[in-house]
Amino acid sequence: MKNFIIEFVVFIVLVVVIGRKLVPFIKAAMETTQEKIRASLEAADKAAADAAAVDDERHAKLEEARRMALEIQAQADRTAEAVRTGAQARGQSDYERIVSGAEVEVALARQRAVEEAANRLGQVVMDLVENVISREVSAEAHHNLIEEAVTALRADVTGGAAASSGVGR
Repeated sequence: MKNFIIEFVVFIVLVVVIGRKLVPFIKAAMETTQEKIRASLEAADKAAADAAAVDDERHAKLEEARRMALEIQAQADRTAEAVRTGAQARGQSDYERIVSGAEVEVALARQRAVEEAANRLGQVVMDLVENVISREVSAEAHHNLIEEAVTALRADVTGGAAASSGVGR
């Protein structure tokens, strides 16, 4: 039991010495470690906040880029519509100009054909009158002359109609 008391007293002395000399060093080391951990946690929180701010800024820039892309697309659509409308208007005016020119050409060709037919008819009538006047007066001779004139006029009309329909094509 004596040994027990000695061992107990040594134990108590060791605990007191350790408590007074070693515990402050351990406590200081623990506080230093605790302070480092606290600083690391604060730095991590700050980094997380910075990352969140950068992420928010990235999202804002992305939304701005989307908005600008939609605006550019809308502008391109408006420009394309304006170009299409302009081209359609130019096409319509070209069409109307061509049709108008063709109508004028057809009217002129028709007028020329009528004038040529009238001139030819006048010439045939004049030739008939000349022949009638220059021949003897007889009903049969006059009838033959009129038949020849009508046949010549029909030949002219048939030939002229074929020629004018060939011009139009």
